[in-house]
Amino acid sequence: MAPPGIRSLSYLQNSASTARVLNLLSTWRRHHEEPEYSDQPFFQNKLLNRAIILKHRLRRDEIDLFEHPRLTATKIIIPVDPTDLKAGGRFAFVAQRNYPHMLEDVIGKSEKSDTFDIPLLKLLDELPSLDPFLLREELRRNGYKPASCYLELSDADLKQIFAFVQSEVEPLVRMSLGGQSGLAVQTAKLVAKILSNSLDSDMDPLRQVLRLNESEFAEGVFCWKGFLYYKWVYQNVAATSQDIVKTITFTRPMGRQDAQTRERLDCVRVTLKDRILSSSSAIKVVLDIYDHAYAELTAKGNPLAFREFLLNAPARFAELGERLGVLEHITSFCQFRFAPNKRVGIGIEELLDIFDDFERALYTQDYFKEPGHPVA
Repeated sequence: MAPPGIRSLSYLQNSASTARVLNLLSTWRRHHEEPEYSDQPFFQNKLLNRAIILKHRLRRDEIDLFEHPRLTATKIIIPVDPTDLKAGGRFAFVAQRNYPHMLEDVIGKSEKSDTFDIPLLKLLDELPSLDPFLLREELRRNGYKPASCYLELSDADLKQIFAFVQSEVEPLVRMSLGGQSGLAVQTAKLVAKILSNSLDSDMDPLRQVLRLNESEFAEGVFCWKGFLYYKWVYQNVAATSQDIVKTITFTRPMGRQDAQTRERLDCVRVTLKDRILSSSSAIKVVLDIYDHAYAELTAKGNPLAFREFLLNAPARFAELGERLGVLEHITSFCQFRFAPNKRVGIGIEELLDIFDDFERALYTQDYFKEPGHPVA
């Protein structure tokens, strides 16, 4: 393990995106005195339970750290001093060469880590995204049940999503108030409660309308927040999807290519375009189901459709989270690496490797959702 740059650690602490970063250090700072934090830890090892874990785009000099080529990896950062990030930290990539021994040197060896933490790190590495809603459902499937404080939205996401959620929630508040008086104030209050899971007595009328007990209502609000989050993320992905398709279509590698290589490149371009657009459409279909159920409540005064949607919502998180995670990865990588319609400093083999990685990610998520195949 080697110390990452101090600036990068501070950046992660201040502006981490929950789709890319699992910031357990931040969770420790905010919740370590609460009983559920200790009673239901994310990792059994205390150092791991204060780590910063992120999906990292590998640099060229990092690709050789792995037995098999890959473009992204799951990076574990262990701060030297959890109270002072200026002290730096040590890191390793899950599944890199000699990874078990490197991790053991830092966190020590114990039976609990071997049977609980190491398989959990492998599970995180297999996920395309670390957003809290996808993560919670995948953890549940595999027998992990960390406390809810470990699966909150980051402060950075909360600030960005607030205005979007206000516009989404306003029809419900308008229906409840029956007019415009105090609409903005009441909407802001409801948004704050939804995003922070502050389910006080003020929300009890909504719970009664939806005919949910307190446990079901807490779960329902979490699911509601999840779909609002996914809808917000999808807006950004949809806004850039056409530009990304153009980038994939028109990015030209350096040097000459023989006819066979050009044909292979043209073929993968077409496949990527079709899969990106179809994946985006599939996401919209699921979000439209949410919109319909919500409209039944706010426009028609029918709470049962929205109630049933919330009760069944967790099963939809896996599909939404996986599809959005893959599209976010493709989008961010293309924006980082390519300039649309211009020749960039990239050779044909590297370009094909990148496109093949995109295609594998898009193919895998579709394969496991076809009839007859297990859910990934």
